[in-house]
Amino acid sequence: MLRRSVSFLAATSLCLAAPTSSSLTERAAKSSGNFNVLSMNVAGLPAILNPNGESGDKTTNTMYIGQKMSQYNYGIINVQEDFNYHATLYQYDTHSFRTATSGGVPFGSGLNTLSKYDWVDFTRVKWDQCSNASESDCLTPKGFTFMRVRIDEGVYIDVINLHTDAGTESGDQVARRSNIQQVANFINANSAGNAVIVFGDTNSRYTRSEDNIRLFTTQNGLADAWVQAIGGNPPAAGADAIVCPAGVPPSINCEVVDKVFYRGSPIVNLKSSGFFYDTSRFLSPEGNALTDHNPARVEFGYTLASGLRQSDLYGGPHGTWFNDLPLIPPSPKLSSITLRGGNRLDGLTLTLASGQIFNHGGSGGNSYSLTLTSGEYITSIKLCWGQKDDRTRIFYTQATTNRGKSIQAGKTTGNCATTTAPSGYGLVGTYGQDGDEVDQLGFIYAQQ
Repeated sequence: MLRRSVSFLAATSLCLAAPTSSSLTERAAKSSGNFNVLSMNVAGLPAILNPNGESGDKTTNTMYIGQKMSQYNYGIINVQEDFNYHATLYQYDTHSFRTATSGGVPFGSGLNTLSKYDWVDFTRVKWDQCSNASESDCLTPKGFTFMRVRIDEGVYIDVINLHTDAGTESGDQVARRSNIQQVANFINANSAGNAVIVFGDTNSRYTRSEDNIRLFTTQNGLADAWVQAIGGNPPAAGADAIVCPAGVPPSINCEVVDKVFYRGSPIVNLKSSGFFYDTSRFLSPEGNALTDHNPARVEFGYTLASGLRQSDLYGGPHGTWFNDLPLIPPSPKLSSITLRGGNRLDGLTLTLASGQIFNHGGSGGNSYSLTLTSGEYITSIKLCWGQKDDRTRIFYTQATTNRGKSIQAGKTTGNCATTTAPSGYGLVGTYGQDGDEVDQLGFIYAQQ
């Protein structure tokens, strides 16, 4: 279960990874692709609380921001301080997928995502610790958001938007270090085996020795796209701050607090191909900046690993995250599968020829097993999902081999999908969320 102060989307409006259909079959994902991300603090606090020192009225500036976000067709945008001018931002932006606001000051976090890509498992998490030592960081429930963005069929990237505690007083520094540690721990618990991008307003600098921004690299294995772009070495802790000049930065050699960290996965090879300050794109007709932050853009390219593929995810955002991917050995082959179920899918066990066993869900229900013969592998799986105790769970699973044998457990519903492995690939693992039953499920295929 996702812990701490996490609020889930209502069960009645859960966003599944695939359309609801009784006969949906997946198509093959592209083996490579490109997209970009933008982090932008939109300075949306009420002017009476924080005028930000920028020219122009905040409603007008927000209108221009929304128009330019659409004009430049960014892939995924994380915004911070999206408070009291949120309606204007969304009125003039045209992205297909956008998070619902959590409210203006003092009710909301100011964090939202605007995207060309759909997502699953969206959550808002409040900071464990805040400080009013030099800024009013406890005025609103600041924190971070999490979602699994679906770039393509079976290609998911965990995206985190954050806005940490501001200021340089002792209380601010303690709170900000706690914020960064909280996100790092969340990634360890909820993104095992996944590609991850963390981007937002970190209020952190490498030159500030009291900050722990390096934790995303040392604990989570994330690379900083800006550090890569300036040669691979971050500024030294304790050195003078490398502050960007007012206006449009002449280069990216100055450091801002708006950062983009990322990593790939054993399936998704993710690489940054460029880091940019997009300040010049976000100017008023008079040439004035629309916010007091330099928007940070990163261009990404990805390729899928040879011999491995994933299906989409199905079900709901409940239970504990699991992912077999990091434990799958080279040249894996499935030797047996066991499904456990009655009214729903209680659990499943996969045993590989190497002896590796993957067990997920609970131990209830009747047990059904299938041992595979030489050259036999599972090529398609049918799943059905539905509601139980206001949560979306997997109700039915049927697995079929390349020789026509099948195994099934649970009961079908009106919401079903069939995932088919790429030609010559077979089932070797799963990923998703579970508890005493299976809440969410996707499949990992390897070339046979």
